[in-house]
Amino acid sequence: MSRLFGSVRARATLAATLVVAVALVAAGAAVLLSLRSNLLGEAGTQAERSARDVATELAVGTPYADLSLDVDDRPVQVVDEEGTLVAASDDLERITGTGVETVEPRPAASPDGAGDTDDGDDDAGEPLEAGEIGERTTVSDGSATIDGDTEDYRFAAVPVKTEDRGRLTVYAGAPLSAEHGAVNTALTVMLIGFPVLLAVVGWVTWLVTRRALRPVEGIRREMAAITASEDLARRVPVPGTHDEVARLASTTNETLAALQTSVERQRRFVADASHELRSPIASLRTQLEVAAAHPELLDLDGAVEDTVRLQHLAADLLLLARLDAGERPADARVDLAALAREEAGGRAGVSVREDAGAAGGVTVAGSRGQLGRVLANLLDNAQRHARSAVEVSVRGDGDLAVVGVADDGEGVPEADRERIFERFVRLDAARSRDDGGAGLGLAIARDVAVRHGGTLTVHDAPAGGALFELRLPAA
Repeated sequence: MSRLFGSVRARATLAATLVVAVALVAAGAAVLLSLRSNLLGEAGTQAERSARDVATELAVGTPYADLSLDVDDRPVQVVDEEGTLVAASDDLERITGTGVETVEPRPAASPDGAGDTDDGDDDAGEPLEAGEIGERTTVSDGSATIDGDTEDYRFAAVPVKTEDRGRLTVYAGAPLSAEHGAVNTALTVMLIGFPVLLAVVGWVTWLVTRRALRPVEGIRREMAAITASEDLARRVPVPGTHDEVARLASTTNETLAALQTSVERQRRFVADASHELRSPIASLRTQLEVAAAHPELLDLDGAVEDTVRLQHLAADLLLLARLDAGERPADARVDLAALAREEAGGRAGVSVREDAGAAGGVTVAGSRGQLGRVLANLLDNAQRHARSAVEVSVRGDGDLAVVGVADDGEGVPEADRERIFERFVRLDAARSRDDGGAGLGLAIARDVAVRHGGTLTVHDAPAGGALFELRLPAA
């Protein structure tokens, strides 16, 4: 049971059925109340019409014996001011709800006008003149037995003032059997129809959700197969419905593509790192083995150079690993102009130019060590390719701080201006590793720039070489 209702399909079906059930109950209750109210109002109108017909006869002086009290077999009572029943339907056997439960009329004590008054005022109720019928009608519910049949009635009480018999009240009833029958029929239809309608709603919802969730099951199966096979080149099927499920499938495929790219990049990185580490380690081992056998042949400078190169490569790999792990840079204030002068100091042929807008210092927020590493890598790259001079410029550009490193070398071909920022990429394949490095400097520089919310791009320098521009948000 828990597994059944743990599915989206079952929960959606149950929720839709419950919502429709609540709506049907509310609508059914409203319909029943409205129907009952309308039928009770109709019964009250019929009762009032019958009471006013009798009151009209009394107003014109019709004797009690000649009143039309047995029309349509409805219960009628005529009561005087004393509360005495003076006229009633012939077959009336019992009555409740009118306030006068007697069914046998009594002769009036003063039939010749004992109740007559001249001023037209009554002791209670609506003031009436002789021969006038009251406008106010009082409605009540009760029951009556006529000729052995007992039914529920709605009674209407209408006052009337006569010339010779004083103030009288006419009670006339209209049967409520039609109201009870209609309400009971409607209730029976609802009790039978609502469960059938709910079953149809549940069945349709079950089919619709199965059809809607069928692509989701296909996505799940394919994802399970991808997980089992570890084949990130596979993709989940995308339905042609252009709905949320289709967008989910598209997003899943985009995630798989990004994951595949990341895994391939990681594998390539591990392979390239292993290759780059193998060379200095092998060279250092060879020198140490030669020195162990022939101490006089020890190339100490070469061993130190290989060790330093190995140290730098290990530091680069460690920094890339931290950047890939999402390490957030520090939030310190860094003066780029001062940092540029510091990194350029002691480098032959490197000059620093600060624009007038940067005379007071261009400040950014970030890690001073990582930003210094960016400038150092850019300067190393520029010096490696420059013919004679390298220029560092620092300036402000609106909300950005811009650092440019330009050389007068051969420049970077436009087709390679993005590829040079990939890891272990060196454009000159014939260049020696000792002169060219491992191809990680520019990759590290761009990763650090992106981590600081900035960009690193390459353009043509005014002197004809390459111009690397680092743009960072100003603090």
